[in-house]
Amino acid sequence: MKNIATALVKAQKAFGPALKTATNPHFRSRYADLSACVEAVMDGLNDNGIALVQQLHEAEHGVTVETVFIHESGEMLNCGKLFVPATKQDAQGFGSALTYARRYSLMAACGIAPEDDDGNAASKKPTIDSNLMADHLLAIQDATDQDSLKTAYQAAYKACSSDATWQKKVIAAKDAKKASLA
Repeated sequence: MKNIATALVKAQKAFGPALKTATNPHFRSRYADLSACVEAVMDGLNDNGIALVQQLHEAEHGVTVETVFIHESGEMLNCGKLFVPATKQDAQGFGSALTYARRYSLMAACGIAPEDDDGNAASKKPTIDSNLMADHLLAIQDATDQDSLKTAYQAAYKACSSDATWQKKVIAAKDAKKASLA
C-alpha cells in the first residue's frame, strides 16, 4: 500500500473542484454531474500513476458501484461498495441510479465535494466585475493546451459566483476553446 498511498496524497493535491455545470430543470438548480466529478480528479490520478475503475456488482432493485484505484505498481485500493436503489425498474431507472452511484462513489473515494454553495452567497446577489470577467474570458481564449484551459476555466467559473449569465458565457468560452484545441 506504500506506493498507492503516496501517489494518492500527491493526486489529491492536484484535484480541482467538481464544478456545478449541469442544471436540474425540475428544481432549477445547478449540480456537478458525473463528467464534472471525473474531470476534477482524472488528471491528478493519472499524472500520479493511478487508474480509476468503477466496478459494478450484482444488485436486486438497484445498482452497486465500487470505486477502485489501481496504481502502476500493481497495488490496488478498493473504496467500498455503494448501493443506490433504482426508482423505476426499467433501463432509464437503472441508468439514472448507475450515474448517481458512480458520481457519489467517486466523490467519496477522492474526498472531493461539489464547488462551495455558501449560504450567504446564495442569499444575496453577488456583484460581478465585468472587467475581471472579460479578463477571465480572454485567459480561456489564450489557453494553449488542456491544462492551461482547465486552470483558466476553473478560475473564471469561480469568479462567476452564482451568476447564471456569466456561468453560461464561461462554459461557452471553455467549450469553444476545448473544441479548437482538439
